[in-house]
Amino acid sequence: MLTWILFGYVLGSVPFAFLLARRAGIDVRVSGSGNVGAANVLRTTGAPLGVAVMALDISKGAATVWAAHAATGTIDAMAAAGAAAIVGHIYPVWLRFHGGKGVAVAAGVFGVLAPIAAGAAAGMFLAIVWFTRLVSLGSLAATVTLPSVAMISGAPPQVLGAAIGTGALILFRHRANLRRLIGGTERRMGERER
Repeated sequence: MLTWILFGYVLGSVPFAFLLARRAGIDVRVSGSGNVGAANVLRTTGAPLGVAVMALDISKGAATVWAAHAATGTIDAMAAAGAAAIVGHIYPVWLRFHGGKGVAVAAGVFGVLAPIAAGAAAGMFLAIVWFTRLVSLGSLAATVTLPSVAMISGAPPQVLGAAIGTGALILFRHRANLRRLIGGTERRMGERER
């Protein structure tokens, strides 16, 4: 099990946001929100790189779970590897543990582990972002939706535990966004950094 936790962490910690933005001459750690994730790349470099980072982050989450499935076929290894990938993305050793917020990676992980719950969370995210243009609000709503639907749809206990644990971590990483949402100062999608 430790092998899959380490594998998940290492793969999850590959900082695609940092690497792609750096090719465009931007260090996302000190630009925009300072977050090493797709939303900040979108804000600081534009849609093409932002979408590319999101796709890569989703892919690394899904790939981690699929690799554990192919090698072991056990839900324990799959859930552990997936959860570790999300932690690796949020706290990557390569960037002194300064990473993203884990939403896109979680989408990839739970798209494999709990597709019904992931689909519901994605739908919630898209609906809220469409109507409000607030990515953080959509992310928070999706994060709460995922474990709720996973429980209702009968996901295995290991998957439910991973969803609750990583969901709590993702919510914690959004605490500054939550304060700005409450204060009415959160930036909407399309508003670039000055």
